[in-house]
Amino acid sequence: MPKRPLSPGRVRAARQSARVTVASAAGFYSALYLLDRPVVAIYALFAPIALGVLSPIPGGGRDRARTILVALPMAVALTALGTTLAVTTASAVAGMLVIGFAISFASAYGPAAAGAVPGLLLFYVLACFPPYEPDTLPQRLGGLLAGVVLLVLCELLLLPAPPVQPYRSRIAAALDLAAAAALAFAQGHRHAPERARHLREAGLGLRLSQAPPASRPTGAGRTDRALAQAGSATRRVLDQLARMAERPDSATAADPPSEELLRCVADGCTGTAGALRGARAVPAPESLEEMIAEFVAVRARPSNTGLGTDTRASRRLLEFRSGLLVAASSALTAQAAVAVAIGGRRDSAGLPPEQFWYARPSALRLRVLRLTGNLTLRSVLFQNAVRTALGLGAARLVAGALDLSHGFWVLLAVLTLGRTTAGATWSTVRSAAVGTLVGALAAGVLIFEAGGHVEVYAAVLVPAMFVAFSVGPIAGPAWAQGLFTLVVAAAFSQLAPADWRLAEARLLDVLAGCTIGLVCGVLAWPAGAHAEVRRGVADVLRSTGPLVRATVSAVVRAPGEPLPGPSGASGATDPSGATDPSGATGAADGPRPRHGGAEEALRVTRHRLRIAEGAYAQYRTEGGRDAADSGPDWHLALNCVSHAVVGSHWLPRLAYGAAPPEAVRWANESAGRLAAAMDDAAAFPPDGVRAEPTPLPHELAAAAPTPVLPELVDVDTWLRTLAAELTAIGGSGPDGPRAAARGDEGQAARGDEGQPVTGGDASAPEEG
Repeated sequence: MPKRPLSPGRVRAARQSARVTVASAAGFYSALYLLDRPVVAIYALFAPIALGVLSPIPGGGRDRARTILVALPMAVALTALGTTLAVTTASAVAGMLVIGFAISFASAYGPAAAGAVPGLLLFYVLACFPPYEPDTLPQRLGGLLAGVVLLVLCELLLLPAPPVQPYRSRIAAALDLAAAAALAFAQGHRHAPERARHLREAGLGLRLSQAPPASRPTGAGRTDRALAQAGSATRRVLDQLARMAERPDSATAADPPSEELLRCVADGCTGTAGALRGARAVPAPESLEEMIAEFVAVRARPSNTGLGTDTRASRRLLEFRSGLLVAASSALTAQAAVAVAIGGRRDSAGLPPEQFWYARPSALRLRVLRLTGNLTLRSVLFQNAVRTALGLGAARLVAGALDLSHGFWVLLAVLTLGRTTAGATWSTVRSAAVGTLVGALAAGVLIFEAGGHVEVYAAVLVPAMFVAFSVGPIAGPAWAQGLFTLVVAAAFSQLAPADWRLAEARLLDVLAGCTIGLVCGVLAWPAGAHAEVRRGVADVLRSTGPLVRATVSAVVRAPGEPLPGPSGASGATDPSGATDPSGATGAADGPRPRHGGAEEALRVTRHRLRIAEGAYAQYRTEGGRDAADSGPDWHLALNCVSHAVVGSHWLPRLAYGAAPPEAVRWANESAGRLAAAMDDAAAFPPDGVRAEPTPLPHELAAAAPTPVLPELVDVDTWLRTLAAELTAIGGSGPDGPRAAARGDEGQAARGDEGQPVTGGDASAPEEG
């Protein structure tokens, strides 16, 4: 019978275990037996464990080595600070609270920072537990440096992790596919269901959950934000082209203006893909922008194919052109975002400045905005940082007050076993307690049988570390704690004479840490992200209603109605509420400036959207979450809001001319009905909501002036798409409607069920 191949996860764990084991053993044995420096040996042992096992640093070998070197100065500072503050229990606890919160909260900077957080906390924990020995600081730092250097060398030379495909390569491949599809459409090959399937599959590949953590552009810097926006915009291009390919042949007759724009979109996508691969310079978005402007100027005119005599055919043509305009605008957004990400552009040219608010601020300003935007009780990052700080502070207080000989193990248990929900914490600590008990019994047997023969412990340590670091991450907390108990027993027995009480101390300390972690999990946000995702989605749905009404009012304007005042063009806002002071405004014939109410609605919606996205991202990573669980479809709700934000950026730019009073009345009533449905949906009724905006009446479309009809079709399509997504969210009951609505609106609802497009902060969620 053929053997089953090892899973990739097991192979990665074994390779990482080999690197950490070699680095830890080399430093520990050299310091202890060649230099006779036990303190150096302890830090040389734990430094690779901290940054190699406890810290899930993403990326290939070079990426991991780079992150470890960047974290080294912080590790040195935390070790020095922990050594200094260990003078009293009070100072150590105070430092643990402040540093525990600050380091944990730094995970907002992105996956690399989040991965290094546990290891950095371990350096402070290791240095601040009793006894107070400031004279050993040089030895501690020497062991730390030796362990980190050895780990970096092993990451680079010993079975290095393969490099990770960058996210920009995924975007480039998707843009190539979009270019091929757009060119095929321009050549008359319209109805192609198989092509539509490939386009949607490529769009799924751009979801952050499909990318390795190391390549996800979720950092606070300009490049990551721009790449995330480029991926989102590319996803919309693929989805819109897929919808075009699914339209019947009767609705996709030849149209020269559309074919010309499709060729321009194909050229733009090809050029952007080449720039992402480094094969050519980043193309300027002005060319595609000019082509879009020319298309907007002629899209209300009938086609020269004879459809102008058929009112319904003309309406279908306008709907097709409106969809094409969405695809072209998304391609333009992707091109402009890539120009910011890798081309160094610091402006958005003639594009909506609020979409690219991150292009102007400095890197430091962007990082500050990321942190200040999460300084709220509704942020799960803030909640997790508070929970971690309280747990570590309580553990340090217990270790100091009870004068535990190995109080470090209490803090380590809190650090490694704490989870974001009380239920998950209980499940973890229960397994960990069983594993530690078994491990303590094994360690007691080892110590009893070995007696004072240090060579036995030295021989056991290396295989114990390799098994613990390769099996523990895969098999779960019981195995991890049990095997690690054996590792620490074998290590500490070489530092000083040991008896069975060492295993007893390990067991009691871990149980104390488990208890502290469980109490903190019960008292501090025990439901984890479940309550926050519900509250966050409800808040953002309520703020989206006013945004929809304000956007429609800005697009469909009655004759003689004055344009909004310049207060609305005060500059781009970021998701945290900060304002870009550039104050860029459009030309006289360009986008209409926002009035104060619309600008405030956009600011509030984007800020609440980012908070809800963060809650959803954690919700999908918590234990016990099923991607197909009953209740509201949170992810689709976030997508619905995201599409509302994108529409608020673009629709006012595409609207020209005053509309008849009947059209204004229809638009406002339809937007009002959708806004009311959003308020109702925020309560998540058991049966969901049925959002039904009034469709654009045929007689109203027939009587509308030629320059105004396209904007009415745009608004109608946008509102129907939002309504379909809102209806598909479902209710809070187990039998709430979850299937997307049928028809074109249903395709719109299903098509973008990937990474939401925030238009602002790039810390978008991924579906776990």
